[in-house]
Amino acid sequence: MARVEDAVAVLRRGGLVAFPTETVYGLGCDAENVDALRRLYSVKGRPRDHPVIVHVELPDALAEWSSDVSPAARALADACWPGPLTLVVPRRDRVPDEVTGGRDTVGLRVPDQPLALALLHEFGGGLAAPSANRFGRVSPTTADDVRADLGDDVDLVLDGGPCDVGLESTIVDCSGDEPAILRLGGVPVERIEAILGTSLAQRTDGEVAAPGTLSAHYAPAAQVVVADAGATAARAASLLASGSRVGVLATAPVPPKLPAGVVVLEPPADVDDYAHVLYARLREADERSLDVVIAVPPPPAGVGAAICDRLARAARGSAR
Repeated sequence: MARVEDAVAVLRRGGLVAFPTETVYGLGCDAENVDALRRLYSVKGRPRDHPVIVHVELPDALAEWSSDVSPAARALADACWPGPLTLVVPRRDRVPDEVTGGRDTVGLRVPDQPLALALLHEFGGGLAAPSANRFGRVSPTTADDVRADLGDDVDLVLDGGPCDVGLESTIVDCSGDEPAILRLGGVPVERIEAILGTSLAQRTDGEVAAPGTLSAHYAPAAQVVVADAGATAARAASLLASGSRVGVLATAPVPPKLPAGVVVLEPPADVDDYAHVLYARLREADERSLDVVIAVPPPPAGVGAAICDRLARAARGSAR
């Protein structure tokens, strides 16, 4: 099994290392190595104007990478780091354009995962790390997912087991006068607003360039259809009649009166478990050669809002 010291050696010579975080596995490179960054974009198939997040070891690194740390950014870092929160802040000159897509801001976060923190400590710098998969597809939550997606295009994979959260970080833009949510994720909006003592605008539809905010994203090969529990049986029957292989994903208990032939993907126990297993279930749908996954979303509160966001983007990304 690959070790942290092996990964550091790869990173220092400009290579790519996949590593676990509490959210999803990241495809990491030295955030100040322009050649490595260009290779990272090429391997992912990521548009060059689509920024990536820099992972750092300690909250104190915020001032090392940002030219202006606002009170809101400091409050959120103090309260939520390490954790699934990314802060967009004005960048320092040390940050290459290849990280930011040429913008004057950079996204930073401190991951809450022991192996990731050990890697950052031993490396001694920032790691630019989008999710370790091809651009627009389902994010990886295990080392096997990374290997299946990227194969030999990644130089080394650190295996830290399944990711605890299973959804990407929440992104908060703290670069202007008023903080705003750019991506829903592992830290609920309600907690962020409680920390700052104010409500925040949500600009999650791609009007501000940020990772994971394209309209169509996180998509498996199977078509994703989002439906209410009460409409699931009829929708499944219609799809089966058209010759599709159909699966259903919903929290327990699953919708009643599903027609014979429907594949019931193992239901998550609750909303937190839904976040934890969502990407694994979408990957399972492809492994089982399903044509369509009917997904019943959870209530859009807390982390449920992020799940609803991912399902909606997956549905647009897989639409035929």
